[in-house]
Amino acid sequence: MPVSTADLYDELGESIQSLPVQFRAFGRKAAFDGRIRTIRCREDNALVKSTLATPGDGAVLVVEGGASLQTALMGDLIAESAVVNGWAGVVVNGAIRDSVAIDMLDLGVKALGTNPRKSAKLGTGEVDVDVSFGGVLFRVGAHLYSDEDGILVER
Repeated sequence: MPVSTADLYDELGESIQSLPVQFRAFGRKAAFDGRIRTIRCREDNALVKSTLATPGDGAVLVVEGGASLQTALMGDLIAESAVVNGWAGVVVNGAIRDSVAIDMLDLGVKALGTNPRKSAKLGTGEVDVDVSFGGVLFRVGAHLYSDEDGILVER
């Protein structure tokens, strides 16, 4: 059973980061947690696709998309690949698409919203670099906890 973020915050207080960004939840896993992997990209999902096609080993992919809602950084086929490859969840600081299909998958997904528009496929961006948004630093290898109340990240 995943740890309640409210209980975890009560236990750890300011020694853990609380993300104030109000994400929408998708996928069948309302609560998920795991070690952080990251991608920094903007309106180009090639690195998201290739990363989620590798073994996730229960990790959570944090995608820093610059809060752009202009194009979707993940759709149902990429999300299905994440499930097949053992990823616990994906947090997208941007948009996704195919939300109804993603809601049927055994995956935790948090995103700012949806947009049916495809993204570029050039492979621009960076993988496994520390990223930050909402005043929270997402370090590669740190632990992320997510549930209906929000997202907490190890310092």
